[in-house]
Amino acid sequence: MTLALDDAADIAAGDRFPTLRFTREIAAPASVLWQAWTAPAARAVWAAPSPEVRVTFLEADPRAGGREVSLCPVAGQPDIRCEVGWLALEPGRRSVNSELLLCEGVPQSAALVTAEIADLGGTRSRLAVTVQLAALATDMAAGYRRGFAAGLDTLARVAERTMVMQRVIRAPRALVWAAWTDPATLPQWWGPDGFSCRTKRIDLRAGGEWVFDMIAPDGTVFPNHHRYGEMRREERLGYTLLWGEDGPKHADAWATFDEAGGVTTVTLGMVFSTAAEFQAAAGFGAVELGLQTLGKLARFIGAT
Repeated sequence: MTLALDDAADIAAGDRFPTLRFTREIAAPASVLWQAWTAPAARAVWAAPSPEVRVTFLEADPRAGGREVSLCPVAGQPDIRCEVGWLALEPGRRSVNSELLLCEGVPQSAALVTAEIADLGGTRSRLAVTVQLAALATDMAAGYRRGFAAGLDTLARVAERTMVMQRVIRAPRALVWAAWTDPATLPQWWGPDGFSCRTKRIDLRAGGEWVFDMIAPDGTVFPNHHRYGEMRREERLGYTLLWGEDGPKHADAWATFDEAGGVTTVTLGMVFSTAAEFQAAAGFGAVELGLQTLGKLARFIGAT
């Protein structure tokens, strides 16, 4: 991972309207980096300016014309509110967004953020971020410099432990969404080929959960617990994966549903909690098993 930052002299000189440039070379494909950059579940993991801060997302709609609103609580200080407006998104390549920071309702800065992703081949990609900043309060330029540098360092690590699986299903999005969010149907198809599900309790809504066992063809039982944090009807859902009921978290996950011409593209992504868990999952074929699960979904709704 490498970093390049220009215009540091302008920041040191107190320029209120600097242009900041950051680059990262990341050990993840461009398609995975794009998901880490734009998916709300992933952004919630890396967007904080420091490990001690947890960003709370109030709104998240990553599409042109959509917006994102988050709070950044810092102990002993007023919460910082960040309002992002997505202006353009070219999947896998480029995004442009506005950003407004407020403290107790008073604007502190405004910025135009452009991100460009380049595929370097294999499992490597490059992210270049340009921030055109208008600092309305003291020291905002220096704060942006530190905050973006820290956030992008974290993003690089998040992208490197992110898995993304995608399946085109020849069925309307409403049908695919219904199969995923109906408590009667989800357990019937969830899991890789040959696996079955035994449900303890299921409540498929924002704030709900699914506690269940996945049972392998050889009878091995794998306890699971999904906690749902987001349900955006027929568009996106987000959840955390726990090792068994109320066990330790091992991933933040999301699924998106995009329809064109009656055909739905389902994207399933997950950020593993540690690099070791990512490597372990990759080692036992988690990507292939995830693709099998999406294949079962397609067969369940008769869209093979």
